[in-house]
Amino acid sequence: MDPRSALPSVDRLLRRPEATHLIAHHGRDTVLGMLRGLLQARRMAAGRGEPADGDGVLEECAARLAAQARPSLRAVLNLTGTVNHTNLGRALLSRPAAEAAFQAMVSATNLEYDLDRGARGDRDCHVEALICRLTGAEAATVVNNNAAAVLLMLNTLALGQEVVVSRGELVEIGGAFRVPEVMARAGCRLQEVGATNRTHLRDFANAVNAETAAFMKVHASNYAIEGFTAEVPQADLAALARRHGLPLLIDLGSGSLLDLDAFGLPPEPTARQAIRDGADAVTFSGDKLLGGPQCGIIAGARALVDRMRANPLKRALRVDKIILTALGATLQAHADPERARAEIPTLRLLTRPQDEIRALADRLCPPVRAALSGRAEVAVIDCLSQIGSGARPVDLLPSAGLAFSETGAVPVARIAQGFRALPLPVVGRVHKGRFLLDLRCLEDEAAFLAQLDQLDFGRAGG
Repeated sequence: MDPRSALPSVDRLLRRPEATHLIAHHGRDTVLGMLRGLLQARRMAAGRGEPADGDGVLEECAARLAAQARPSLRAVLNLTGTVNHTNLGRALLSRPAAEAAFQAMVSATNLEYDLDRGARGDRDCHVEALICRLTGAEAATVVNNNAAAVLLMLNTLALGQEVVVSRGELVEIGGAFRVPEVMARAGCRLQEVGATNRTHLRDFANAVNAETAAFMKVHASNYAIEGFTAEVPQADLAALARRHGLPLLIDLGSGSLLDLDAFGLPPEPTARQAIRDGADAVTFSGDKLLGGPQCGIIAGARALVDRMRANPLKRALRVDKIILTALGATLQAHADPERARAEIPTLRLLTRPQDEIRALADRLCPPVRAALSGRAEVAVIDCLSQIGSGARPVDLLPSAGLAFSETGAVPVARIAQGFRALPLPVVGRVHKGRFLLDLRCLEDEAAFLAQLDQLDFGRAGG
């Protein structure tokens, strides 16, 4: 007897109640295609002499369809110790910003419609006044990230000409994107001046020629040079630029709008200070220290910003109604620093007191220790968090967390993968032979605890 005859038919499987449930959730064609594929695989196995197993076909179909339907982009708990983690989506939106963005998503909006005049409007108008109020700039525009902001600025103001930059500021940002390469794509030529560790005003002055279009300063936000160093104060560089009739362009990168020093955090240059010190145009990110959605903001002199708005690249790089709405709500909160600190997750998490985090670690340790009984040792530790996304990489924030050490039963790498395999993945880091969960960014304590019983180190990591 052909062993393949023991396999159930597709029609027979589809008549079972479990199949009806799957069809209701995934659609008949999807279920039918999956069942045919599974049965074909079993027929081929039987043809090779393997046992023809007809059991569990619908169960396997359900498991595969569930995995197939699960979104690739998912929420996770960021317990890495890096608050604005680029790989984990950077800044979290505040509740007001998220709610405003949701309303924009499900409604028609006046994105480019002037309600007063009943005519076409400009999408920048919804945030420009707020940006100008917070930075002291004359005008502002928004594109999809800071690299795009730099690209648009240089392509508009220096196409086919030279831009003078200190050699010590030719940074590489995440994903191996380098300032010189962005400048080349913008269609301008880089004129390096100074040395890696020391650049003087005379270096800029000596570089000026008939092809010079602008001076540019790039905030070295993702590294630090210490020791025998010198850089040109921005106010001095602005004065030199004015004498030569050149614009001074500043790439702030993280671009805080608030004085972080007032919150007890490592200081970052603000856009307002850059404008006050003579910058003609400043670019910075929306999803780093600003704590908003991914975007790039350009603020500066109206004549220059208007030229950027007229550049055809602006249309290719512009943001949609969702980003503008979320950015507007985030900017509104910045009008009151204390409101911003309480409302915007990035600022709230960065200023979270260590004793509060330590108390959380003390509460979580017993149930976590019980969940890993016999498989790992768990201890409360003091640790150090970082801001992330290139902001003040050498400045660390006192924090607390949980450390998992091997007992011989489960390797540390498998512990890490077991936490990542939870329904709400928990992402920590392995450091010096231990798996660490820095609790600075854990605000939903209940969600973390509710899934501890689903930890499975036997399957995690294979």
